[in-house]
Amino acid sequence: MRVMFGAVLGCLLWSTSVFAQQVTEDVESQNDKRQADVAADVRVIFDVSGSMQDNDPERLSASALELIASLLPEGSRGGLWTFGERVENPLPVGPVDRRWREQARSLAPRLVDYQQYTDIEAAIRQASEEPGGERHLILLTDGVIDLDPAGGNKSARDARSRQTLLDELAPALAQRGVTIHAIAFSPQADLALVERLAQSSQGLAALAQTPEDLLRGFLDIFERIFPTDQVPLSDNRFPIDPEVETFSALLFHDPDAAPSVLVGPDGRRYTPENLPSGASWQRQPRFDLITVPSPEEGEWRIEGDLEQDSRVSVVSPLVLHTTKLPATLYQGFDLPLEAWLAREDGTPLEASRRDDMRVTVELQALDGSVMVASPLTQSTPESERFSGVLPAPSLTGNARLVIDVEGERAHRQRVQAVNVLPAISTHREDGQVWFEAEHPELNAANTRLSATLQGETLPVEVFDERRWRVNLPELPADVGVPLQIEAEVDLGGESRELQLPRLLLNPDGRILLDEARLDRAELVSRDLPSMPDDAANVSGADAFDKDAAADRVVETINALPGQAKRLMRDLEEQPRSRLVWAALAAVLLLLMLWGLNARRRRMRQASRHSSQHTSQSDSSRRSEDSHV
Repeated sequence: MRVMFGAVLGCLLWSTSVFAQQVTEDVESQNDKRQADVAADVRVIFDVSGSMQDNDPERLSASALELIASLLPEGSRGGLWTFGERVENPLPVGPVDRRWREQARSLAPRLVDYQQYTDIEAAIRQASEEPGGERHLILLTDGVIDLDPAGGNKSARDARSRQTLLDELAPALAQRGVTIHAIAFSPQADLALVERLAQSSQGLAALAQTPEDLLRGFLDIFERIFPTDQVPLSDNRFPIDPEVETFSALLFHDPDAAPSVLVGPDGRRYTPENLPSGASWQRQPRFDLITVPSPEEGEWRIEGDLEQDSRVSVVSPLVLHTTKLPATLYQGFDLPLEAWLAREDGTPLEASRRDDMRVTVELQALDGSVMVASPLTQSTPESERFSGVLPAPSLTGNARLVIDVEGERAHRQRVQAVNVLPAISTHREDGQVWFEAEHPELNAANTRLSATLQGETLPVEVFDERRWRVNLPELPADVGVPLQIEAEVDLGGESRELQLPRLLLNPDGRILLDEARLDRAELVSRDLPSMPDDAANVSGADAFDKDAAADRVVETINALPGQAKRLMRDLEEQPRSRLVWAALAAVLLLLMLWGLNARRRRMRQASRHSSQHTSQSDSSRRSEDSHV
């Protein structure tokens, strides 16, 4: 499958360059000033370290090179770098044309010229130092900084390089208008590094383990660099209004799917052998790309099975404008934005056409399901712009922001990939839990954290301006315990509370405690349903006396049937502190089972009693009837 995908990849991505060439510089900055209409400057940095040989067995880097050579549109500027222990620039920055594409494709052998170490900091530093204005760096790596040990104290040098890259270089580049996008080729990559590099400059980050992942990641990045208008593709149907000059439908499908058929508004059916005048149709095993100039107005449809990432872009003098769409959203934080339709030259849409317009914003998962949505409305009937707020997302990961503007005579969409991150990230290290502010406006001055473990509040120490830490008590290694974290934030003169995701300590433990408290232990086995709240009670005093509790648990289990004794024998090898929790789990399980059996017996007895009562009543009635 991957071999076939790679064989058609170049053709696919050359075709999708049609999308990139349909760019209109219509995205405004937050202060509503139009961005300068300049050629995009895209610089791609390939990791050729030795670990890539193991972490990129599918040779995704070669597919990525083909993507770059195919997707960059004429008139843009591009350059290529490689890095391992040293950084090289085999293709300097220059205008993208046919000769540039040929040179880029010829560099494929350089991507397997593996080097021993990985100096990501040096690669980003050198690629960004080339003269230029607003630039986009695309880093492709297995993402672990690994410097030459010849300099001494290797682990300290690796850590220092990583910290310099994140705390100094990346923010400085963002100030200079350099956006970093990053694609990791392996889950063994330093994914936190990849995400934070992208986050620091409003870039995108993705993990690509298959050619399909790589294609999606590149399309997302290129749609951010070269935004295009789309029309909605729903149930294989899409609307075309009179102002659309050309549409391009990129239709993904399974290799074994039956050939697709394009059906016009008048019912006329089109195939690659039968097309409207001036149209083109490229058919490959995994995609079709159909371009139709001067299309007929009305609803078009596709006969065939399409996959989720299919899309229809349009070229039109009627353009969808938005305030700047961020590449990163944060849990707990709303997103204010504006959207409006206007002519390509900036002329506002007629007021009569705005009256019936419906504008919405949605955050969609990659499968197309809607996570959150909100309408955008006019502040006054005369306003050209529609404004509103996207509610704060509750889940993290990759998603798509969809702005939809629908009027009586036109329908447009803008789709942009986003990364959704927690406002404050957490990780455990050497008996401590560390918290770090991910949201750029959070810091120790305006954010107060609290942590609760088993009903007990743990002190949270401020480590520096954007980091906090908690010292953990000693915990049994085979018991998973949730750490509940809350944050109170003061921003813009308002106070808000953030409920952060629970951090499960010892997630691989055989026993997981759900909202566990020392004075009311509620244990949950990994393979069993949750216990009822009244399954067992352990007093606070007894809970702290582990030896006494263990003795009572042993006595209790010895009085239970053979199943409990077998469980007890299995636990005899465990340390006494672990025995308490494991034995309690066994007790609660058996109590729950006994409770269920007792309940069933009571229901059966009640049912029999009810049946007997009914039978007696029927006999009595029959006796009375016979007397009558």
